[in-house]
Amino acid sequence: MTAAGNGNPAQPGTPRLLRAINDRAALELLLEQGPLSRSQLGGLTGLSKPTASQLLARLESAGLVVPVGTTAGRPGPGAQLYEINPEAAFVAGLDVNPARIRVAVADITGQVVAEHRHPTPGRQASGTVDRVREAVDAAAAAAGLDRSALRQIVIGTPGALDGATGKLRYAPHLPGWHSPRLLEELVEGLGVPVALENDVNLAAVAEQRVGQAVGVSDFVLLWVEDGVGAAIVLGGKLHRGHTGGAGEVGYMPLPGAPVVKNVRRENAGGFQQLAGAPAVLALAREHGIGARTAAEAVARAAEAAERGDDRVLAVLAHRLATGLAAIVAVVDPELVLLSGDIPQAGGEQLRALVQEELTGLAVPRPRLLISTVQGSPVVVGALQSALGTARERVFTTIN
Repeated sequence: MTAAGNGNPAQPGTPRLLRAINDRAALELLLEQGPLSRSQLGGLTGLSKPTASQLLARLESAGLVVPVGTTAGRPGPGAQLYEINPEAAFVAGLDVNPARIRVAVADITGQVVAEHRHPTPGRQASGTVDRVREAVDAAAAAAGLDRSALRQIVIGTPGALDGATGKLRYAPHLPGWHSPRLLEELVEGLGVPVALENDVNLAAVAEQRVGQAVGVSDFVLLWVEDGVGAAIVLGGKLHRGHTGGAGEVGYMPLPGAPVVKNVRRENAGGFQQLAGAPAVLALAREHGIGARTAAEAVARAAEAAERGDDRVLAVLAHRLATGLAAIVAVVDPELVLLSGDIPQAGGEQLRALVQEELTGLAVPRPRLLISTVQGSPVVVGALQSALGTARERVFTTIN
């Protein structure tokens, strides 16, 4: 029974809660549709003009919206337009591997305002927090900001944090990132909120927010670069597994590859042995294609396929499809996305061959597409994740 229904006065704060709900709805509309006038915002939210005016005044006073010209030049009298204040908050997204840290900084609208690549050569087991701080500070400085202006940092790494132990698992090749207090040390060292996420999971977040998987509830992303990994999204949510290891398919036993008996120590075998960068380079060399990187080798193989010689792409497609068949037989997704340098280099030719092979190997027949996310999908996903968290904080106007 409501407070009004039992004769008690309305609970204090209810009007404030309604205002906060309206504020959030207006801010989301401004994010989605760009500058809007008072009457446009009122029409979209169902608020009266006086209420819409009060809302905009409140948001402008809080520094969340700014006036940006008028509707002059359009039919009818000119009206003031408002948009999200891009400087209301900033976030950073990081992509970490043993050789470098890639950083991007974005404002609260999602506009990238600076990027930085920080080399981390050698297998350094100490100084992890210092290197991350240096990378973030360089990116923030390029944007004319201090690190303290960041409301959220999301870091993508190989492997995943084990919720029970706090340690990074499945990433023995990333020295210096295995402290049981890793997350706490990063938060303390950076002085701003930090979240850690698997890099391939973040690539899936990028697809879900701005890529091929927008509006798709169940999909799998297969990442193929130096290593092989997968991200699984079910019911619109990332499936991480009990220890965070869902999608660690690199050592998944497959026909044609050695079975790894101790994946903690061994670094060869399984899916990785068939489709990772070293295997792709070896396959290309067997067919007379020399290249510095696996992506370059696949690009040359695609050129050869255009001339009628698709032997390298056909073998690679069979290997990828063999691994995918095991995954889709369990997950039965609506969509499978190929991401990473190797599928990108193979393009539509490789995608079509994988689709044909997969159709013959698995009963489920999901759509198969190649990622279209521009730049680093991991960084894009990290920024999208950070923006989601930051907006929850910044756009909450209850106080």
